[in-house]
Amino acid sequence: MQQQDQDMPAKTPIAVTATLGLAMMLASLGTTIANIALPTLAEAFAAPFSQVQAVVVAYLAALTVSVVVAGRLGDRWGLKPMLMVGIGVFLAATLVASLSKTLSLLIATRAIQGIGAAFMMTLSMALMRQAANSAAVGRAMGLLGTMSAVGTALGPSLGGLLISAAGWRGIFGVQVPFSVIALVLVYKQIPVDEARSSMAGPGLLSVLNRPLVRNLIVNLLVAAVMMTTLVVGPFYLNIALGLEPAMVGLVMAIGPMMSIVLGVPSGQLVDSWGSRRVLLVGLGLVGAGAFLLALLPEVIGGLGYVACLVVLTPGYQLFQAANNTKALADVPRDHRGTTAGLLSLSRNLGLVAGASIMGAVFAFGAGTADFTHADASAIVAGMRLAFVLAGALMLAALGIAAKEVAPYPAEQQSK
Repeated sequence: MQQQDQDMPAKTPIAVTATLGLAMMLASLGTTIANIALPTLAEAFAAPFSQVQAVVVAYLAALTVSVVVAGRLGDRWGLKPMLMVGIGVFLAATLVASLSKTLSLLIATRAIQGIGAAFMMTLSMALMRQAANSAAVGRAMGLLGTMSAVGTALGPSLGGLLISAAGWRGIFGVQVPFSVIALVLVYKQIPVDEARSSMAGPGLLSVLNRPLVRNLIVNLLVAAVMMTTLVVGPFYLNIALGLEPAMVGLVMAIGPMMSIVLGVPSGQLVDSWGSRRVLLVGLGLVGAGAFLLALLPEVIGGLGYVACLVVLTPGYQLFQAANNTKALADVPRDHRGTTAGLLSLSRNLGLVAGASIMGAVFAFGAGTADFTHADASAIVAGMRLAFVLAGALMLAALGIAAKEVAPYPAEQQSK
């Protein structure tokens, strides 16, 4: 069914792992490093917040719409060459962004940077699967999850330091040398995959199958729940608990920091237990964490909120490692880029749904969209409704994932 990677080493070479991890980290860093600069950009360009917000939205929108195209181009022309193209686009856009004289140019370059990031995220995942032995795919996916979490968590803190030291241009300038290093490392360290320029890239219908569709739906639902924590959490911590912004940031950093620590162990657990079992455990923990967030903080406050994160975050890392492994484990070599692109697309759509739909549910439960004038009881009511719904989504995800009773073919072959 699948061409087994008999020629691949038992372990992914350290240089390959570090190279792909760096590419993934840079793409994730780009999603969060500009957020903290929005007030500075509003002042620098004398523009309202609604306009400077496009600096963040343009990157995310371009990344979302480009991931599947990036994967298909990787399958058509080769994963390594297309990853180099993506890093080159990211590097050029980052350099121009650091020199931008107008807000319009900055927004345009951020969109182009997002296109490059789509190639980096998608093809790093596909190349990591290609380099990893079948028995170690979970560990490889867990490592990429760790590097993604590092980039996401590092963005706000690094951005704040750079703005203080070098102004808003510094947050883009610092990405230039690391992009150059990533480009050189990919050229030198990543093996050349077989040429495919004479072949048409796989069509989406040839890649999609019932197990993959389940993976994508569940991936979307989990991403929506995780985004709900990022949307609702700051309002609860600031308004309901009365925490200062610095303390809110510290509490919100607990999740990403746990993700950094738990990424690789989660992947190792996938390799030893099997992806389906770990996926179900991960979904169960995310669902439990969501229901607890609807109830526990109201009873014991901030300590309850942190306790919920301690349940939810490991579940998310277990799910991510297992779901990515499951989706890519039995995929032919010339379909891996497209499959990785579909995984990224479903995750990004889930993040958008979490920010918009679940945010609207939170506002409905609070009885107002003007959170700055809402009292603590309204915020708690909105949070309760949002996370009860989030828990229900995880029950639905468990139902979808549990339909696959038989072990996944790749797991049967690897045993």
